[in-house]
Amino acid sequence: MSSSITAASGSTLLPAAVAADLHEHHPVTADQCARYRRQGFIKLKDVLSAATLHSAGAAISAEVARRSRDVRPMASRSTYEKAFLQVMNLWCDDPIARAFTFSRKLARLAGELMGVDGVRLYHDQALYKEPGGGITPWHCDQQYWPLATDHTITVWVPLQAVPLPMGPLAFSDSSHRTDFGRALEISDDSEHEVARRLTLADLPVDEGAFALGEVSFHSGWTFHRAGANRSSDMRAVMTMIYFADGTRLAEPANRNQQRDRDTWMPGSRVGEAVATELNPLLWSRGD
Repeated sequence: MSSSITAASGSTLLPAAVAADLHEHHPVTADQCARYRRQGFIKLKDVLSAATLHSAGAAISAEVARRSRDVRPMASRSTYEKAFLQVMNLWCDDPIARAFTFSRKLARLAGELMGVDGVRLYHDQALYKEPGGGITPWHCDQQYWPLATDHTITVWVPLQAVPLPMGPLAFSDSSHRTDFGRALEISDDSEHEVARRLTLADLPVDEGAFALGEVSFHSGWTFHRAGANRSSDMRAVMTMIYFADGTRLAEPANRNQQRDRDTWMPGSRVGEAVATELNPLLWSRGD
């Protein structure tokens, strides 16, 4: 598995306009970068075209269907299992998913928002919320990541418009600057305790629909959640997690971080920069 980004990464299987859309620069302003760093998240409109989302989304959805095995009724699942169908590192199995995950446009946006000189992939992750699927409880992602940096970011890319009944992502404004709740795994407990603490801290919640082509970026320490899918359609979302190039592996602080180290950064060593075959460099300033 190569860590270099080439035309053979799947772009040759996509229409030329779609491949270009995934690669070309999408401007981000100094004000938007400042807003991301202040809030811990930002939503950007018209980042990807309808054609790109349709072409890549078809391949991603097929891969999710192939790898999803949970056919139990909702009533028999846990809160976490009701939240979404979760399929990770699709880029390793499907060339079109690889082209999407390796999007230079999205990686560059992540790097510019964080203010770093390069970004590597942690892993990709499809999050499909089924019709009737439950809430995604309040949580912050970096509880799971043994990375010695705050320069981590997730891009959340809906493959269709996401109206409020479908369960769009919601963010707690400036919650990345707090330190409560960081040890809580995503669960009923995190939903109730984080909601209580956010209310006490008087931190506003940004919850709104996503238009087609709109994406969001949020920091690893930003608390976020999603409502239940009350619609009759699948909420199809693709995400990529990035970290700053040069980030060192931290000593895993819990079982989740130990599992993540073994799964997403095989062969990495504590105290050394993470740069395994599963963590390719997706964008570097000046390239």
